[in-house]
Amino acid sequence: MHFHSTEVRQKAVALLRGGARNAQVARELNVPLGTIGYWKHMDRAKRGECPGRHDPRCPRCDGRALDEAAYSYLLGLYLGDGHIIRYSAHRSPSLMIVCAEAWPGLMDLCEETMRAVFPDNSVCRVRRIGCRNVKVYSNHLWCMFPQHGPGKKHDRKIALEPWQQEIVDSHPWEFVRGLIHSDGCRITNWTTRLVRGERKRYEYPRYFFTNKSDDIRELFTGTLDKLGITWTHCTRNGNPYNISVARKADVALMDAHIGPKY
Repeated sequence: MHFHSTEVRQKAVALLRGGARNAQVARELNVPLGTIGYWKHMDRAKRGECPGRHDPRCPRCDGRALDEAAYSYLLGLYLGDGHIIRYSAHRSPSLMIVCAEAWPGLMDLCEETMRAVFPDNSVCRVRRIGCRNVKVYSNHLWCMFPQHGPGKKHDRKIALEPWQQEIVDSHPWEFVRGLIHSDGCRITNWTTRLVRGERKRYEYPRYFFTNKSDDIRELFTGTLDKLGITWTHCTRNGNPYNISVARKADVALMDAHIGPKY
C-alpha cells in the first residue's frame, strides 16, 4: 500500500476547494482517483457539507422516531442469529444477520426491517457460502442493542433494558417472529397410534425454538406466556436447548402471526 504525505493531501484538498475536478487533481499529483474522492468526502464531512449522511440521528441519543414494531422483530433476529462487529476504528460498526440462501424472502424482510429501523444508514448484503449476511452500518448500534458484548451470547448475561421490554410488550408477536425466523422452525412431526388393532401414522405440526442461551430462551418463553401460548422443553443430549409448541390451537395462532420462512 502506498502512503501519501500530509503535504500531498493538503495540496489536493486545496485544489479541490478551488474547484478542480477529481480526475484533474489525480493526474496532477499522481494519486489514485479513489483516494482523491475519499479525501474530498472527508474534507466536506469535516466542514459539515454532508449533513445526515455522516452521522445519522439515533432514537436513543437524539430522540428520533423509531418504528417500534420493526425494532421488536429486528431485536428477535439479533438475539438469534445476529452480532455486531467493527473491523477498525475508522469504520462504523455493523449489525449482521446471517440468512440462509434457502430463504430469500427472509433476506428481503430482514433488509426491509433494517431500513425501517435505520432509515438514514447504509444496508447491504454480503454473499457467503450457502448464506447471505444482511448488514446495516451505524455508529449507534450499541445504543440500540445494549446486549452486545465480548464472546458468545450464551456465555454472558442477556437481559432487556426497560425501554426494550416496553417495546416487546407492545409488539410481542413481532419479537417472537424474529426469534422463530432466526433460531426457530415449523416442522411436521409424526407418530403412530393403534386404531382398532391397526397401526396408523398420525402427523401434526409444531414449532421449535433452539438456543443455547438460558436467558434468550427465557425471553422467548416469557413472551409466549404473556401471549397465552403453551410450550414445553425438549432436551437435546440432556440439555434443554429446544422449546416446543405443539398444541393444535397454539400452532394455529402462531401460524396466523409468525408466517413461514421462505
